[in-house]
Amino acid sequence: MNFDILIPITLFVCITYAIKAVVDARVRRQMVTVGGSEELVRSVLQGDELRRRHASLHWGIVLVALATGFGLIQAFGWQDLNPGMVAVLAGATGLGNLVFYAIARKLG
Repeated sequence: MNFDILIPITLFVCITYAIKAVVDARVRRQMVTVGGSEELVRSVLQGDELRRRHASLHWGIVLVALATGFGLIQAFGWQDLNPGMVAVLAGATGLGNLVFYAIARKLG
């Protein structure tokens, strides 16, 4: 497998994330300096915090579900990549997303 393509892709993702972080910080700073109401600033910051926590919860649940899928593949002794193996991983990912959705609805 040719891993040379991963370097430019990773670089692009990192640059994009850095630009997004800078733009978000500037928008927050402008909101505070322009004189946005304290309630508006507080609600934006609380929304960001809630979104970060939900993102962490989401990826935690999905990764645990994927780990379970990989564990099942190992337990069944599957060695070759076949549609059944891909189905187990896709099903584990989908199940993780559904579990997150159910938990997020109960939290919010």
